[in-house]
Amino acid sequence: MFENLSDRLSGVFDRLTKQGALSEEDVKTALREVRVALLEADVSLPVARDFVKAVQDKATGQAVTKSVTPGQQVVKIVHDELVHVLAGENTNPGELKIDNPPAPILMVGLQGSGKTTTTAKLAKRLSEKGGKRVLMASLDVNRPAAMEQLAILGKQIGVDTLPIVPGQKPVDIAKRAKQQATMGGYDVYMLDTAGRLHIDEALIAEAAAVRDVANPRETLLVVDGLTGQDAVNVAAEFDGKIGVSGVVLTRMDGDGRGGAALSMRAVTGKPIKFVGLGEKMDALEEFHPERIAGRILGMGDIVSLVEKAQETIEAEQAERMMKRFQKGQFNLNDLRMQLEQMQKMGGMQGLMGMMPGMKKMAKQAEDAGFDDKALKRQVALIQSMTKKERANPQILQASRKKRIAAGAGMEVSDLNKLLKMHRQMSDMMKKMGKMGKGGMMKQAMKGMFGKGAPSEAELQSMQAQMPKGLPGQNPFGGGAALPPGLSGFGKKK
Repeated sequence: MFENLSDRLSGVFDRLTKQGALSEEDVKTALREVRVALLEADVSLPVARDFVKAVQDKATGQAVTKSVTPGQQVVKIVHDELVHVLAGENTNPGELKIDNPPAPILMVGLQGSGKTTTTAKLAKRLSEKGGKRVLMASLDVNRPAAMEQLAILGKQIGVDTLPIVPGQKPVDIAKRAKQQATMGGYDVYMLDTAGRLHIDEALIAEAAAVRDVANPRETLLVVDGLTGQDAVNVAAEFDGKIGVSGVVLTRMDGDGRGGAALSMRAVTGKPIKFVGLGEKMDALEEFHPERIAGRILGMGDIVSLVEKAQETIEAEQAERMMKRFQKGQFNLNDLRMQLEQMQKMGGMQGLMGMMPGMKKMAKQAEDAGFDDKALKRQVALIQSMTKKERANPQILQASRKKRIAAGAGMEVSDLNKLLKMHRQMSDMMKKMGKMGKGGMMKQAMKGMFGKGAPSEAELQSMQAQMPKGLPGQNPFGGGAALPPGLSGFGKKK
């Protein structure tokens, strides 16, 4: 979503950080380019203007221009201001008022913004992560099969839905949902209202009538992140007529320019609570301003990376892996597990985008042919081997290699590249097991999967110990295009 903005800002800060000293004119020139980059990313003019002015006031002082690292100081000021613009006064992203059960949550927005899907995603999140008993009710009597869609999604995620009674009006459905939620002992009931292609009096009146009946604890506006500045106008209109407590931005995994997210909080004053990142029911994340700012500026997002790892790896399995790595044991079964883990956590692009200093390298990896398809081909090669061969790759001679490659529908040369990558990773694991106090590998693995989840402060500390990853910085040093093992596995010809 923020790829173009991130690339533009990286270019600006590359030039700043390469200069030994900065004059006020250097800072002003760079910030003019920042303003252009923001406007091209569809950020509203007033927000872009205020943002640049705030940064300029802080970045043109004596303390910055005479700093030891003035370029990096300016980047830090921009980062902090980005966090401020995205966060405002909201200190608890994703937090919902769901006290005094059953707590009603009203979902509003235009047709096609993803309201019904978002309702189901949020219900799943509240049920699985929050331990809440949730009831969903569709109030959309206009769109064909809207009620049936929510009922089907409810079955998929294991969340109850209000039985459909044909011919009822939205206000009556809301009353019935409130009654059933109270009698059924539910913690939360979610009301998925109807939308229109544009804001009109009928839409506002219907949503307002439901609001008056339900008296919701939260009114969440679902907005399509691809609609640009119009999304901000929609949010302002809904807030003025109905009252909105928070925003959910959908399709944030798309190729939009991201300006709506940057403008939304500043223009409406309402916090962005969640972002939708795909069609799957678990593709809903809390909106963390500091993490988004880090991704935009190419600083990575180790905290989200660790959280994804915690969600997809079992602690016992991780402990076994850690003990093996510490002993220098790393066979092809271990490599397959790591490749499959990478796929679960968002693939090569998703992972490298969260690692400090790796955003540019993600593009280099893709150009070199090391993409998610390459991961699947590598897993296919390993699965073509026998248990003995996976445990002892040293026994792989010419005849075995031909059989394995043929079984995966690939060439022997592809298998040789995989084996070379395995050897390099094995050597790297042995070194990491010995490095630093207690071993870097041991510390990282324990931090991710040890007894008890690490706190936010501990995760931030891990990020601080990683390469600084300022835009344009290569954490592997020198002119290395890619880390060991990533450069040899090209696209299938």
